[in-house]
Amino acid sequence: MNIEHEYFQRTHTYLPFEGIALADTFELLEDQQMTLFTQENTERVERQKKTDMFVVIGNPPYNMGQVNENDNNKNRKYETMDKQIKVTYAKDSKATLNNKLYDPYVKAIRWASERIGNEGVVAFVTNNSFLDATAFDGMRKHLAQDFDAIYIMDLGGNARKGLKVSNANVFGIRVGVSINLFVKKKQNTSETARILYFRADDQWNKNKKFDFLNESQHAGSIEWQLIQPDARHTWLTEGLHPEFDTFIPMGTKEAKNTKTNPTNVIFKTYSLGISTNRDAWVCNFSKNALVENMKVIIETYNDQMSKWEPRDNRNADVDEFVIYDDEKIKWSRNLKRELKRGRTAEYSENKLRNLLYRPFTKSHLFLDKIMNDEVSHFPSIFPTPETESENQIICVSGVGHDFFRCQIADTIPELKFSSSANGGTQCFPFYTYNEDGTNRQENITDWALAEFRRHYGDDTISKWDIFHYTYGILHHPEYREKYQANLKRDLPHIPFAEDFWGFSNAGAQLADIHVNYESQPKYDGLQYIETPDVQIDWRVEKMKLSKDKMQLVYNDFLTIDGIPAEAFDYRLGTRSALEWIVDQYRVKVDKRSGIVNDPNRADQPRYIVDLIGRVIGVSLRTVEIVAGLPSL
Repeated sequence: MNIEHEYFQRTHTYLPFEGIALADTFELLEDQQMTLFTQENTERVERQKKTDMFVVIGNPPYNMGQVNENDNNKNRKYETMDKQIKVTYAKDSKATLNNKLYDPYVKAIRWASERIGNEGVVAFVTNNSFLDATAFDGMRKHLAQDFDAIYIMDLGGNARKGLKVSNANVFGIRVGVSINLFVKKKQNTSETARILYFRADDQWNKNKKFDFLNESQHAGSIEWQLIQPDARHTWLTEGLHPEFDTFIPMGTKEAKNTKTNPTNVIFKTYSLGISTNRDAWVCNFSKNALVENMKVIIETYNDQMSKWEPRDNRNADVDEFVIYDDEKIKWSRNLKRELKRGRTAEYSENKLRNLLYRPFTKSHLFLDKIMNDEVSHFPSIFPTPETESENQIICVSGVGHDFFRCQIADTIPELKFSSSANGGTQCFPFYTYNEDGTNRQENITDWALAEFRRHYGDDTISKWDIFHYTYGILHHPEYREKYQANLKRDLPHIPFAEDFWGFSNAGAQLADIHVNYESQPKYDGLQYIETPDVQIDWRVEKMKLSKDKMQLVYNDFLTIDGIPAEAFDYRLGTRSALEWIVDQYRVKVDKRSGIVNDPNRADQPRYIVDLIGRVIGVSLRTVEIVAGLPSL
């Protein structure tokens, strides 16, 4: 239609363009397609399918799928296309989570690489996440095998990676963008592609990037960098340090899946944080509000399940059957699956558990295998409330994170507790149990204990000492800075530092103040400025730091002054501990359900204002301990 319009604009004559074929591209792979528009268009589609194609040009859609299952507006399913992704890109990926491989732009690349056959060019402007994200390792492997030359112009602009200038994205979107040329040549016999890479300067804004493109015009004007992928199909290897791979992994998928005593790892098993997919319903600061919310959603779900259960036609479309009432239920793919299986949800008081939702932010959770999309291994890590008094977990950012976070905990963490990226939060427990709380087992391997004792020549080293040593190493500034690129593509590997006890003792101190942060001494240098003629009030609606971060406007009644600058040096990702408190401890109203999540405690009215003093104290003590860590 654009071609026809352009022709009309230039000639003032309308002629149909016979080359156009309006179609659902991915559906062309299926045996049967729906008839689109006119008979003439259908004939063009069939003719196009039989025609050799040398060039595919496009800007494929970037959307992964619907954000909320209650919208009932899923991307269409393409069995043949999805199978192609599954047996190629997904099959050869080492990532735990690879759902992003089914993004439409990835499907477009897979489709186009097949469509041009043995010779041709695919020229796409796409999301640039496939360049370095771990989930795309299998995709990178196949691209290097399928093509003879690959040109990547990385225009950057990923807002989640911390932009150095505003307006850095050429499309004004949050994901990064790249221009990609994938070239196949019949005569080329090389086993892998020549990969040529150019990255736009991080200081360039949108207009500067457009100027550069206008000046360059074609690939021959670009100073390309030849990329040499490593054995793990990593293309962008800058900043990776090979010695990282010689350190002991905290955990591996292979060790986790072995039935025998694993070797060459510190922890036998580890787990993603809880993924509820309905946080507004199953997480709340108020236990009473959580109970009421759960009774509503469980009653609605069971009602829908009972109406579905007696149906004879099991192939009926559940998406079209269930009700979509945001004030009664929040659907997800997993919850619909449980409904189709006929599983009844049950309310029970013993499913009410503590939750560490974000750093230094405790909430309440309804722990349930139906109402939580993924409970991961937590029924065997914190199976009962009693186990929270003896077990601890080290939570780290999962593979593919943008900014590394690490915090120890003695309760269940939410999936994004240590990372908002696709890798989520990975949790390494000291103990594991049966789901009834019996059969407690130490999770640090006997092999690791023997290795640490052998290396340091010290048989007094215990598994708790190794646990704390690991936590100390993860806080070392040099370790985090030097190995930040390695930590984005791997779970942490732990080196043998010279001073074991220096790190272990420091790690034990950090663990104590981080786990018990609610009972730590309050920083005594704060000044509490009360507004004259305003009634005493300890409630918060939404707190706000001043520009210099020396003051915190708590509410209309109170301003907290004298916040030390050093408190902001203890950072968990992009925020300091105090900034996490300011961000999380506010009254939130879920726009869809209307559910209120209020952090104020009627039985402890000063909890939040006291928490601020305690977290500042924890932050200062953490900075002090980290500054005293031995040499790495």
